[in-house]
Amino acid sequence: MLDDLNSFKKKSVMHTILFTGGGSAGHVTPNIAIIQAFQQSDWKVCYAGSKQGIERDIIKRLGVNYYSIATGKLRRYFSWRTFVEPFAILLGICQAIQLCWKLKPDVIFSKGGFVAFPIVFGGWLNRIPVVIHESDLTPGLANRMSFPFASKVFVSFDDSQHKVPAKKILVTGNPIRESLLQGKKERGLALCGFNDKDPVLLILGGGQGALRINQTIRTILPQLLETFQVAHVCGKGKVDSSIPNSERYQQFEYIDEELADLFACSELVVSRAGSNSLYELLRLQKPHIVIPLSRRASRGDQIVNANYFAQRGLTNVLYEEDLTQETLLQSILKAYANKNEQQQRLASYILPESNKLIYEELIRIASGDADQLQKDSL
Repeated sequence: MLDDLNSFKKKSVMHTILFTGGGSAGHVTPNIAIIQAFQQSDWKVCYAGSKQGIERDIIKRLGVNYYSIATGKLRRYFSWRTFVEPFAILLGICQAIQLCWKLKPDVIFSKGGFVAFPIVFGGWLNRIPVVIHESDLTPGLANRMSFPFASKVFVSFDDSQHKVPAKKILVTGNPIRESLLQGKKERGLALCGFNDKDPVLLILGGGQGALRINQTIRTILPQLLETFQVAHVCGKGKVDSSIPNSERYQQFEYIDEELADLFACSELVVSRAGSNSLYELLRLQKPHIVIPLSRRASRGDQIVNANYFAQRGLTNVLYEEDLTQETLLQSILKAYANKNEQQQRLASYILPESNKLIYEELIRIASGDADQLQKDSL
């Protein structure tokens, strides 16, 4: 297979792949791993996203050609924007059709979010093979709308197969940035000013719904510091200036490349239960507790993700409905006491080589018969 891929790459001077996805970091960061793989080849890499979304800054830092289109969101609740969103979606579709015709990519890779649907539809109309990746066990609305126009659907979970047409499905797992595997414990300790004797607890409170986790951690901080050195990623604008950094506690508003080093120096992690976060923890074989977003704040995908891995003995779950000072403290102490057992279970769990699998499959699809792929997608 690799020989076929290499021969395909040698036949032409330049091929183009168009990535899309946005609205949250979860729809963007998995793209980075695949983008970097294509940047190391002779492919032209482009990205389509919204004008103001989080994806714009993340992708531009990679030196990728970025194209903005109008976006709209189909809301499940009443808002005055409900009346204007359809027009934004229609404008985005028109812009996407024109962009796909202009770029003529060999393949489109979508990670979802409402910015992705116009690109998926525009690519389908231009007879460009479209591949969608669904990170969560239960697909989001934008991806469900996009599935009919996809040539292939990559999923992270075996159990997702009954939710996607069988002829389109491929279980790939979730792509992980290779840089996360290159962290150094010494650099992480130095970043925080911690010693190398006491265990480090990493709190990933940044992102959606972080306020309650951050507040609860701060109320039990005196008890935590008796055992742990605590590295606390709070999220943008969520640092508490009334709690000074010290030799045992460090707050960070945002962490990018240094996250790999914080993972490397930590012995236990507390995190949300997004698919990306879970796959990172599993790949790093890092003992952890996840606190899924409640159904009041989400469509419940994090709860489903967490339950999937908890049933396999791979993750410790504390539901947000049960989150108190006492339950969080006891969960942390219990998980730390049992960290060796969890680490052994993580080490025995075999994950797909997602980055390699997705990269090779995208090249295979790009080299295939676009007309046949179109027929197969119907």
